[in-house]
Amino acid sequence: MPPETAPPRLSRRALYIGAVSVLTVAAFIVIMGITTRRMADAKLREWTEDQAVPVVAVALPDTKSKTTTLDLPGRLEAYTQAQMYARVSGYVKEWKADIGTPVKSGDLLAVIDAPDLDQQIMQAEANLASAKANSVLSDATLKRGQSLITSYAISQQDLDQRSADASNKQGLVRAAQANLDRLRVLEQYKRVVAPFDGLVTARTTDIGALINAGAGGPPLFVVSQIDRLRVYVNVPQNYVPSIPIGTKARLVVPEYSGRTFPATVEYSAQSVDVASGTTRMQLVVDNAASALMTGAFTTVTFELPHPEVAVNVPASALIFDQSGLRVATVDARNRIVLKPVTISRDLGREVEIASGLAADDRIVANPPDGIANGDPVRVAGSPGAPAEPETAEAK
Repeated sequence: MPPETAPPRLSRRALYIGAVSVLTVAAFIVIMGITTRRMADAKLREWTEDQAVPVVAVALPDTKSKTTTLDLPGRLEAYTQAQMYARVSGYVKEWKADIGTPVKSGDLLAVIDAPDLDQQIMQAEANLASAKANSVLSDATLKRGQSLITSYAISQQDLDQRSADASNKQGLVRAAQANLDRLRVLEQYKRVVAPFDGLVTARTTDIGALINAGAGGPPLFVVSQIDRLRVYVNVPQNYVPSIPIGTKARLVVPEYSGRTFPATVEYSAQSVDVASGTTRMQLVVDNAASALMTGAFTTVTFELPHPEVAVNVPASALIFDQSGLRVATVDARNRIVLKPVTISRDLGREVEIASGLAADDRIVANPPDGIANGDPVRVAGSPGAPAEPETAEAK
């Protein structure tokens, strides 16, 4: 067999070159790793510093119109409403109209059975008959006396007594007749009828219920005239001069989203409630279609005239601290400028600024706590906002 061939031996030069190459590659990898991590750390520091600058939303003041919108809560009431009570005591014999029933003037609502009243009428009739009989007898006695006085069969005093007795008996007849007439009128109230055209909005009685005369308890029925409705609203004192009689308004109710109803100011209390500082006003709204309900809540919107273009800002933009009332604005270098302002009118979600702001000021809608003059900010939605960097681990 041929002898085995020996493996070639590497020279020292080749080994040296290989070792140098390995070390060079290792050094390159280490240097690249350190450089990449430093770059990532630098980007992270830069991103962290950018995030420390607050982001704010800015808007220009609302100066589009010369009118101010005032929204106030109101309550709808029937233009005319009658609470029907019983004028006689008794029991409900029957009722003819339930809630939601349209009625005409004079329509029968209920019938009351009043046996006590019936007995009083019978007694009054008997008293009247007795009084009339006594009056007839007195008249006859007086006539006989008048015929006998000429023959001096009776004295003048006796004739005067007969005349007085006849007059007394006639008075008793008239009293008995008046009492019977009163009871006859009262008997008519056993029929509870509608006082005007309207809608039955409440019924609190039923057949067999005991009824007491008067307004001591709840009404038997409530009849409401709903073709027109009254709207009552309490207006703050400083807005009263801007809402004279005849001012137009819009009504919004929860059950009709996006629909408005026109109304007109009809009356004003012309006085200020000391508890609330408001003046009660009454508006009238047409409800021929019966779309609105009595007792419902509504939002009343007034369009108030303004002599100049108003500067309105969101109420959330106001800053109140030891320096007073201020509004934060953003200048051209995206730095905060705090401007002291005065309020002309508080409109709820917005306030009307009397002084301190210009129409081109960029208002910070929701200033963060502790914001001060000169603080840098980033405007939300502006181009060039830094993005979140990738970390070294992500790479």
